[in-house]
Amino acid sequence: MNLLPSGICFYLSVAICWLTAEVDASWWYMSTLGSQVMCNNIPGLVNKQRQLCRQYPKMMQAIGAGMKDWISECQHQFRNHRWNCNTTARDHNLFGRLLLRSSREVAFVYAISSAGVVYTLARACSQGELESCSCDPTKKGLSQDAKGSFNWGGCSDHVEHAMRFSQTFVDAKERKERDARALMNLHNNRAGRKAVKRFMTLECKCHGVSGSCSVRTCWLAMADFRRTGDHLRKRYNGAVQVAVNQYGTGFTAAHTHFKRPNKNDLVYLEDSPDYCIRDQQSGSMGTGGRACNRTSRGVDGCEVMCCGRGYDTSRVSHTSKCECKFQWCCAVHCRDCHQQVDVHTCKGQT
Repeated sequence: MNLLPSGICFYLSVAICWLTAEVDASWWYMSTLGSQVMCNNIPGLVNKQRQLCRQYPKMMQAIGAGMKDWISECQHQFRNHRWNCNTTARDHNLFGRLLLRSSREVAFVYAISSAGVVYTLARACSQGELESCSCDPTKKGLSQDAKGSFNWGGCSDHVEHAMRFSQTFVDAKERKERDARALMNLHNNRAGRKAVKRFMTLECKCHGVSGSCSVRTCWLAMADFRRTGDHLRKRYNGAVQVAVNQYGTGFTAAHTHFKRPNKNDLVYLEDSPDYCIRDQQSGSMGTGGRACNRTSRGVDGCEVMCCGRGYDTSRVSHTSKCECKFQWCCAVHCRDCHQQVDVHTCKGQT
């Protein structure tokens, strides 16, 4: 049973993976290794993944470089919550024992990581960074939308290619396992890929006399990854707890009053811990030392964030730019303004 998203386990730049609780990966900056050595020594890859790793080293490098983007997006989405998508690089892995559970947080990690692979590869293809792909070759000739006809031009992001490669590589391990956790991973991986495609937009440039836009040249472009993150966060909020059906081929809702999940939903198998205290077994880092909002009644408020343990208050000096003035030409001059602010942090476990 794999414990980390398969797509995480080959990253070249900063990732070190544990694919079983017993495997302590000794690789740190894998980008310093040759592709052949790197692919042969990453623990836990199935044969299909090793083959693709050797065959497409530039794609592996692109995905490795893009890993920080989806981790950053995950941390942005959960910045004000008890679980804040914190990584544990000092322990030589990304999310620690959190990923032993089949919780909704793990569902989000699988979905956002899968989406990140698609986004990174499609962008690298469009920017000419990969020899194996480029702009979408199907976007040629004349087409039309609600505004009328247009000519395909520019460089359309080749999302379909990125989705196919991501599915082949990232899903390879789960397709070999086919147990309940593997089915969950496959479902959430697919939801992540579909989220990127969902926000493709048609961008156009007008041609004509005095900007009349009598002729348009258009291309399909991915939206900013933040839109994918926002969408997946909403899916996390509405994630469906499921159980495997009697045939072992799909899901049913875990409770009769739950809806049946569709392809865009995130699914999970077991309840989450409360993330209040540090617990190595569950992978919870706890909320001790986390900043909280004393006046908020939401999840970022000190009562919720600190789980009723209380909080400490300290006064710190905050410096910001103020009284900015534009000076011709061409500079902006600002003063450094100093302000004393109260910072509230959750008390630790007693």
